[in-house]
Amino acid sequence: MRIYTSMRILGSIGVIAAYFIILHVNVLAGVIINFAADLISIPYFVKTKAWDVVIMLVFLLAISTSKLVA
Repeated sequence: MRIYTSMRILGSIGVIAAYFIILHVNVLAGVIINFAADLISIPYFVKTKAWDVVIMLVFLLAISTSKLVA
């Protein structure tokens, strides 16, 4: 469980950093960081059976993917 907790913490820090980068540096780089941060957070929430958070993160990943493709 420790690895999942570390991934969740890293993902949370990544999301905050990504929004700063999106707003002040580069949108594409921020979206990539946000995508990675959301992706590494999902295993923790699956393990803890927080399905509402998993669904929300998958939805946010879909939004990030649409920005990466376009």
